[in-house]
Order: sequence, then structure tokens, then C-alpha cells
Amino acid sequence: MVARPLAGPPVPWMGPTGRFSDARGHNQPPEPHEHLILETVEGMRVGFVDPRRFGSVDLVATAVEDAHKLLAGMGPEPLEPGFTAGVLNAGLAGRHTPIKAALLDQRVVAGLGNIYVAEALFRAGISPKRLAASVVGARAARLVPAIKSVLVEAIGAGGSSLRDYVRADGELGRFQDRFSVYDREGLPCPGCPGPEGGCAGVARLVQAGRSTFYCRRTQR
Repeated sequence: MVARPLAGPPVPWMGPTGRFSDARGHNQPPEPHEHLILETVEGMRVGFVDPRRFGSVDLVATAVEDAHKLLAGMGPEPLEPGFTAGVLNAGLAGRHTPIKAALLDQRVVAGLGNIYVAEALFRAGISPKRLAASVVGARAARLVPAIKSVLVEAIGAGGSSLRDYVRADGELGRFQDRFSVYDREGLPCPGCPGPEGGCAGVARLVQAGRSTFYCRRTQR
């Protein structure tokens, strides 16, 4: 995850894990794995917590942050108005990898992780095995709003706490309580009639070393 500053210069790159912590008041003891602490004159304390040390922090001018080596090659932000079906069509053109792998490529769209790709593909009714180049037209028009809705709901729920992730205030995220397919192998697919209707439940497969969860019946 990349966190772009609203007005300040630090540009953190979280990698696949990590989080920010926040607290009021100076001289707070550091948390475990808290490698950087920023304190403001107003009394806000922000910590950079990175247990697996995949992250990094750089100091750049806001005006040139888009040219930074960690940001310059990234695709569009999925929650910005400019991320449309046409933009996704262009990003997927000529890609003969599965759509699941393509959406995890930060050059296609920024900030999507394994959980949210699985959930968005389910909402859009698109198989994770479908070739990316074939997700055009009506499929892309379904997928873009599915991506946006999943992210908006996940942000509203504070993210997904599965292992070491907690919110900046230390509380657990709650989006894992709303998963439709992720980490639900063998459980009923939402909206499916069950075995009597030809649905054996959520299926799991491995793509590029990552677990993928989907419904064989509704995702094509």
C-alpha cells in the first residue's frame, strides 16, 4: 500500500504488511516493530509499524512525488473518478495473464490486494481464471464499480484483520466479517442455491503463489 501525503513530504511504502499507529501526546513508548515515529507541534504522534520490514519511507517534495521511483510506474488510483471502464480496458489490453494476476499488478491499478481482488471479481461475476485481455466492454463496466464498492466498504469497516493488521487506533478491522468468498473455501456462496442447484460452495485455487477464492457457478 502506498500512502500519499495530503500536504507533507514523507512518502511511506508499506509493502504487503504494515500499518500506521496514531496517538495524542509526545513521549509515548514505541510499539513493537515501530521503526519510525513522527511528532507534530500540535501533539499528534504517528508511528510506522512494519513487522516484516518490507516497508520504506522516503522524504520528497509533494510537487514531485508522482515521479518518485516507487510511484512513477503505478496505475490509476481505483477510487479516483478517472478510474473508469475505459481506463481499465486500456490497462488490460494485450494481457494474456489471468485477470486475478493482472489486477494485483500495481501497474494496472494501484492499491489492490489479494482479498479485495477476490471480492471484487465475485461481485462482478468474473472468473479469476479468465484472461485479462477478455475483460473488456460489459465485463469491465461491471468490474470497475465492483472494485470501488469493495474498497469503500472495506475502508468504512476499518480494513480486514486476519493476522497482524489492526487500525491506526489499535482496534481490529471488521471487513473480514463481510467476506463473500475470500477464505471461505467449501462454504455456501452468497446467492447460490447450494448443492441441489449445482453449486458446491466457494472454491479455492492457487494462482502465482496466492490463494484465490471464487464461485464456479456465478463467475464466468
